Amino acid sequence: MTLASGTRLGPYEVSAKIGVGGIGEVYKATDTNLKRAVAIKVLPASVARNTERLARFQREAARTPSPFVWPEIKLGPGHMD
Repeated sequence: MTLASGTRLGPYEVSAKIGVGGIGEVYKATDTNLKRAVAIKVLPASVARNTERLARFQREAARTPSPFVWPEIKLGPGHMD
């Protein structure tokens, strides 16, 4: 799923694609509530529906090693509204 600049995902407004990896696409966005830059990883439906791959993604996100990165995980199609 490719997101266009200006796409809204809940309180987040996408501004640009910044990367593609083995498990999804990463976008630069703005948290419109907090007025700060964020990165959003969007998983393809095939990953989101695969319980093993989704669990792996959640484990990796929970082990974020950088003191400058705060994981915030929101899952499910309801976060695309």
